[in-house]
Amino acid sequence: MPLIMSGEYQHIRHGFEPIYDESSRILILGTLPSVKSREQQFYYGHPQNRFWKLLAGLVEESNVPASIQEKTQFLLKHRIAIWDVIAECDIIGSSDSSIKNVVPADLTRILNVAPIQGIYANGTKAYELYMKYSYEKTGRKIEKLPSTSPANAAFQMERLLSVWGSKLSGFIGAGAGETF
Repeated sequence: MPLIMSGEYQHIRHGFEPIYDESSRILILGTLPSVKSREQQFYYGHPQNRFWKLLAGLVEESNVPASIQEKTQFLLKHRIAIWDVIAECDIIGSSDSSIKNVVPADLTRILNVAPIQGIYANGTKAYELYMKYSYEKTGRKIEKLPSTSPANAAFQMERLLSVWGSKLSGFIGAGAGETF
């Protein structure tokens, strides 16, 4: 998909499926795939986004998954589901602040299959959109985590690892124990 000129709205439909299975225990929600992610047809595709490096650090794996297949296997191995709050919307480029005319994703697709024990928003905008469009439908609370986006310069990797690790410690990483 070509890059969008600054200031030009485009109607975007989420172009790829959520990642989950019947073993997924946590659900991490973003807003909508960025331009780079849409080009790559997978989540968190911007080379500066710290999502994959962060998750690898949390589960103490030295190899950060690179291909779509590796990323999918990584998520399922660690019982992590990912998707986005938005199924379609109008947006300028990758700017979450420009999002309007939202059609929310049907999160029950995941929640009816997987024993999700915690839902987490990757950033404030994902949290706000979930609360506005999805909370009433799911009846499930969500916890807001700092965004892994390169635009979130206030959170360097060490700080992201600390905050995400404290929230997800019972589900992934060293604190998950043998049950996970």
